[in-house]
Amino acid sequence: MGSLSIVALVVVAIVGHVAIFFPYSGKSVPRGALFQSTSLTVFFVVAELVSGLAIAMLLWATVTEGLHRTNTIHHDMNYQCPTAKTGLFGGAAFLALDAALFWLVCQMLALNARADYLDEDDNKGEYGQVYAAEVDASKV
Repeated sequence: MGSLSIVALVVVAIVGHVAIFFPYSGKSVPRGALFQSTSLTVFFVVAELVSGLAIAMLLWATVTEGLHRTNTIHHDMNYQCPTAKTGLFGGAAFLALDAALFWLVCQMLALNARADYLDEDDNKGEYGQVYAAEVDASKV
């Protein structure tokens, strides 16, 4: 269970980096232009820190549990709670979830920064502009 969590967190971090730095549709954006957005910079740093802390806590709990089981510190392996690392593993799992959500927010902010740099227009018209064909008079 712990090893699977570690692998999932590493995959999330790799996909998060690829989603931010990989050029879409053959249009690359320089890193300096990408990180001009303060919110993207803050969320990127927080995602990196939370991912690092989560991987450290997951590794700590998983390795400690493995050592306890291989060195047979607990003589009765059917004991319900062989270690006190359950809280540590739960906290690490929560941090891993937070890291995945921070990477998702980073991806959305990177899309906004990329659109601002490439001056991509919103193809839905001007904000506040309503066409008469879009208004349903029966609901008014």
